[in-house]
Amino acid sequence: MSTITQVTEPGGAETASGILISADSHVMEPPDLWATRVPPPLRDQAPQFPPHKVGEGLQAHAGGWDPKERLKEAAQDGVSAEVLYATLGLRLFGIDDPSLQEACCQVFNDWLIDYCQVAPDRLIGIAAISVYNIDTAVQEMERCRKAGLRGAQIWQSPHPDLPFHSDHYNRFWAAAQDMEMPVSLHILTGHDYSKRMGEVTSSLEALRGNVNLKLASIVNALYDIIFSGVLERFPRLKLVLVENEIGWIPWLLQQWDYYVNRFKKEWPLHLSMRPSDYFARQVFATFFNDAVGGRQLAWWGEDNIMWSNDFPHPNSTWPRSREVIARDLGHLTSEARDKVTRTTVARLYSLSPPQSI
Repeated sequence: MSTITQVTEPGGAETASGILISADSHVMEPPDLWATRVPPPLRDQAPQFPPHKVGEGLQAHAGGWDPKERLKEAAQDGVSAEVLYATLGLRLFGIDDPSLQEACCQVFNDWLIDYCQVAPDRLIGIAAISVYNIDTAVQEMERCRKAGLRGAQIWQSPHPDLPFHSDHYNRFWAAAQDMEMPVSLHILTGHDYSKRMGEVTSSLEALRGNVNLKLASIVNALYDIIFSGVLERFPRLKLVLVENEIGWIPWLLQQWDYYVNRFKKEWPLHLSMRPSDYFARQVFATFFNDAVGGRQLAWWGEDNIMWSNDFPHPNSTWPRSREVIARDLGHLTSEARDKVTRTTVARLYSLSPPQSI
């Protein structure tokens, strides 16, 4: 287990709760990472990205690609550790060629392993895993686990030929369970509307994607995983819903429970628990700017919900994360607030808490 160190706020005073751990932050990969590092036969097909415009948009913070600078920037936000996902690499999950996707994911994982080694107790990397071929997916997940990465990200929206309710993933779920690698589903990954975002020119359709279609992607993924019995068959598997916010979750679970019970004779399922019980036992979700979800935490979800700052993206709460936490979580008990901002994520990724807070 890694030990999380306590940081101080810019003024030097200890933070009120001592420790903040962001459950969803990001790195910013070099734009030529894949064009220069995938095997030569695949390089002409590798994803191409424009050069960094330092100081603008996704490039606003050097810590995105420089881990030493990141530690300084995290200290400005009073954050002791961050769970790290790709930025440009999120687009990899929509690649249609299995061999190319596997190669690109391996390149990203190699880069992330090096990045996190600068401070492995504070930079908690999540591997990108291609699941077209489950044998190679398991091998890559095991390699990344041994190299120090703490979880596995797969597509949130599967290829149409490989739905989550199919048996295709069974060996992967089993391996993730046995390796204690939480499996993350992040927004804008896979074979949904996000593959065509750059083609949308209508404001009406762009906003539909940002809310309606984005929500539909995670709702359908979670439905397939729970209702097809994945969490029933793999009771130690941990699933993480990343950057989908949380205000919608308790209502959805309420509706699922209601209709499963109402139609249990007409549409029986081979499940021993209610959908909400599987969620409570095995599913976690991150949020960073969801006042509605924050208010609901007073009565639902304090054991499954994890705060994040989404650094270094433009939506990030950096460097005002503590102000946002006070606004959205100030009504919670100190115990519940500590769960949401540090202890749940520390438990999920086996991070050892500090001796004193």
